[in-house]
Amino acid sequence: MFKKILIANRGEIALRIIRACKELGVQTVAVYSEPDIDSLHVQLADEAICIGPAPSNESYLKIDRIISAAEIADVDAIHPGYGFLAENAHFAEVCASCNIKFIGPSANAIRLMGDKNTARDTARKAGVPVSPGSEGTVDSEAEALKIAKQIGYPVMIKAVAGGGGRGMRIAHNDGSLVQGFHSARMEAEKAFGNASVYIEKFIQNPHHIEFQIMGDEHGRIVHLGERDCSIQRRNQKIVEECPSPLMTPELRQRMGEASIKLAESVGYYNAGTMEYLVDDTGNFYFMEMNTRIQVEHPITEEVYGCDLVKQQIQVAAGEHLSDYVVNARPRHHSIECRINAEDPFNNFMPSPGQIELYYAPGGRGVRIDSHAYAGYPIPPNYDSMIAKLIVTASSREAAISRMNRALGEYMITGVKTTIPFQQAIMRNANFRAGKYSTAFIERMLADGIPEF
Repeated sequence: MFKKILIANRGEIALRIIRACKELGVQTVAVYSEPDIDSLHVQLADEAICIGPAPSNESYLKIDRIISAAEIADVDAIHPGYGFLAENAHFAEVCASCNIKFIGPSANAIRLMGDKNTARDTARKAGVPVSPGSEGTVDSEAEALKIAKQIGYPVMIKAVAGGGGRGMRIAHNDGSLVQGFHSARMEAEKAFGNASVYIEKFIQNPHHIEFQIMGDEHGRIVHLGERDCSIQRRNQKIVEECPSPLMTPELRQRMGEASIKLAESVGYYNAGTMEYLVDDTGNFYFMEMNTRIQVEHPITEEVYGCDLVKQQIQVAAGEHLSDYVVNARPRHHSIECRINAEDPFNNFMPSPGQIELYYAPGGRGVRIDSHAYAGYPIPPNYDSMIAKLIVTASSREAAISRMNRALGEYMITGVKTTIPFQQAIMRNANFRAGKYSTAFIERMLADGIPEF
């Protein structure tokens, strides 16, 4: 096992990794930008090193500064979390060249699957269904217009290095395609340092289903079922649940087998997620793979009774997949709400500022993954997520009731949050019946958000 790990990330995922390391007896090193000096991950790590000013491209995306911090702290490994450099193949290679273990897949696997356009091509070759789209990256307006004409509107413009909904635009005609093409490239360059995009057919009103996989460096790969991430706004997930109300045993088997087959085709190891669009008739289409831990991994942990972050670290240290992961079976039902510092009654405008009162819900089956506390200043420079509220119960109905109760207990003042909106979702008749798609939020907003 490693002696010391640097966490090349911030916020709740950095704290999540620190906690896993502490339980494994591994020392931790936090890195932080100047405005993150008061963040909880900085305070709870064994060591902390400042790596630059607020802009991500001057701190969390600066490979040389992160490697310098790792060498100064004399760490054995780096955990990238999600976002930032988590799916950067060059970063994985630099880590290896410096004799620092990258806690994630190989650089080659990241290139094949972390780049979304290449991943689609890899999926085609592996015989996994893929929605129609461009054969490679699209570099000009003219090429984008030509492809859109071939596959038909609506289309989705997507950053090859994207994640978290960034670098994605839906286009319904030539005008919105041209505008979306440039704005997606600009956003992708700012967020990921890579402006490349591709185009795929936009499948209307599907479920967004993802499969969790975990593999070791000895050739063993398993899947741990699915998560339904269809409740999203502007491609940003708001509520996720495991298992999906859409899923049947037969469909789960087919999608699970396809996910393992695709992972095996690139020699994948460590944690990863295959993302699909699924229509009402059970047809599924591979969209992309996230070659890292997902934001919503806790609901899989709660349903399957495993610790994915610990397993990431153990696999990276050369261990075989644990029996408790290999033999994991679904139990209960789990829902996650992403609590963001946004005003749902003002077009979800970001609400940075200082948290005055912070009281998290508790009780049986309630888990909070958060770096926030009373007095914590939420910086305007990064993602607005304050916390992840996860509940688990014996049935979907009981989980919804528990989430509704927990949201009602959550008290955060000083900034606006998405809590009232998520309460409205829990009380929505269509959501409670499991009748929803990626268009759910759009339709709900058209009806107006009830205040609580």
